Amino acid sequence: MDASEFDCWMRAELDAVERALQRWVSADAPAGLGDAMRYGVLDGGKRLRPLLVLAACEAAAGDRNAALRASVAVELIHAYSLIHDDMPCMDNDVLRRGKPTVHVQFGEAQAMLAGDAMQALAFEVLTPAASDADAFAPALQARLCGLLARAAGHEGMAGGQAIDLASIGRPLDERQLRDMHRRKTGALLQASVLMGAACGELPLKGWEALSQYGAAIGLAFQVVDDILDVTQESETLGKTAGKDEHLNKPTYVSVLGLDGARKQAQTLRERAQAALASGGLRHTARLSWLADLVVDRTC
Repeated sequence: MDASEFDCWMRAELDAVERALQRWVSADAPAGLGDAMRYGVLDGGKRLRPLLVLAACEAAAGDRNAALRASVAVELIHAYSLIHDDMPCMDNDVLRRGKPTVHVQFGEAQAMLAGDAMQALAFEVLTPAASDADAFAPALQARLCGLLARAAGHEGMAGGQAIDLASIGRPLDERQLRDMHRRKTGALLQASVLMGAACGELPLKGWEALSQYGAAIGLAFQVVDDILDVTQESETLGKTAGKDEHLNKPTYVSVLGLDGARKQAQTLRERAQAALASGGLRHTARLSWLADLVVDRTC
């Protein structure tokens, strides 16, 4: 697969995900709640997590309908977490995806409710009724819900965010930093890969390879995020640059230095690619390109 083929695939899948989000995130929620939800999730973002779901589903020769729903669900969880993270009680940020954050645009109470509703909607999307045209087996519904819940909860994203808030102004060593980001950022990215894989049938070797791949790129994403926070401008990032340093948060750059963080990102890329090669799976080229995209991105 060459770059043009990957770009064509990515554009097509991004369009499919955007259409699905437009469909499932309705503006009809009462008292303007739907507008806040749509503002927080539509027309912005890299959609990396949905792309990982869909690419892993292809590697597992899985159910496309289930994977598309899973891609929407994981993006809803990600978007809800950003809405809550940006609020004054958390990171207190005013810019996200190049526009005012949800609480700035709609108020704190509406932003909190929008995030709450999106979290619930994620699991609604994963549990279609048997009469739905794109329904899939209840056993797969349960498996996808379990993967997403564990990645988003106290063992994963929410737990990592709690560590992050508790670590402001406190030094962390590399092991502690890795544990925090494995939960806060890495768990949901790894779950995206595994949710796509769960839509198909894989031997244990293939499942373990994709799990290792997901863990490596999940951590690599955060390492690169920390690098970009100190090397790019807000206009490029679409969010406030230099925020971590301003808040005195521990990052890979503060712990390893800029060169050390860059080396760590390359090491994690190599680990992800090696994991793909070890799984004996066909059709992993898109996952390979996505690993490069994670490390080489500039925003």
